[in-house]
Amino acid sequence: MAICAPSSSDSSSGSRAWVVHAALLGAAIAAAAGAHFYLRRHSSEFRSRVVGIIPARFASSRFQGKPLTQILGKPMIQRTWERAKLASTLENVVVATDDEKIAECCRGFGADVVMTSVECRNGTERCNEALEKLGKNYDIVVNIQGDEPLIEPEIIDGIVKALQGAPDAVFSTAVTSLKPEDGVDPNRVKCVVDNHGYAIYFSRGLIPFNKSGKVNPQFPYLLHLGIQSFDTKFLKIYPQLPPTPLQLEEDLEQLKVLENGYKMKVIKVNHDAHGVDTPEDVAKIEALMRERNIA
Repeated sequence: MAICAPSSSDSSSGSRAWVVHAALLGAAIAAAAGAHFYLRRHSSEFRSRVVGIIPARFASSRFQGKPLTQILGKPMIQRTWERAKLASTLENVVVATDDEKIAECCRGFGADVVMTSVECRNGTERCNEALEKLGKNYDIVVNIQGDEPLIEPEIIDGIVKALQGAPDAVFSTAVTSLKPEDGVDPNRVKCVVDNHGYAIYFSRGLIPFNKSGKVNPQFPYLLHLGIQSFDTKFLKIYPQLPPTPLQLEEDLEQLKVLENGYKMKVIKVNHDAHGVDTPEDVAKIEALMRERNIA
């Protein structure tokens, strides 16, 4: 087959095409660079208004009245609130409850309180109702578990910054190393993440689960720390999403987020204290506080 040499007009057209292509490519690179520069300059402004909400209810199948349980002389909800107030990213910290005893206690130590419905099925829905009643334009809501009296303010700031830095995520949370002895405890929620720091799954069972059926002391299992932050636009959608099979089976509300295809950013932190899930945990927390000279 003969190969025809290009005519001068063909050559001229090709040259013009390459010039146009190069110009478009240059414009695209410039636009991308400009966007990157803009994001770098304005990243601190993205999702910048943040409120911390501590959902608290008196009724609990595992530990009734838990928020009012005394931890070295102070109600547990007060200790959690005091720790949360130290986070630099939060404009305000409020308690959301459906119980007058909890509300009265919290007002007594100076906390802002939002009364919410007894119909709230979980802490996330309670946070959403509280957000609506606050009537302010926050960008991020941090759902702070009221049973974490030793929550570190740096962890709160960490998950807020993680969500601010991940525009494709609607949710962020934290994990720490799981102790081998907690591997089979259903009250210790486990998590697996992908190589980019996004959640793959949460479970009350051990994950990953190897074929020996035993905890591998050499594997870096991850313990979920309960605290989580939401983009407020998504938080308004969350209650409208119907319960999902995995959420119901594991009784873990964050699984509804994943099952509906939303992304969740996860940060790894060093945190050796855990929440109070049962009355027996109170003595453990108090011992740890004495060890650390926390009044």
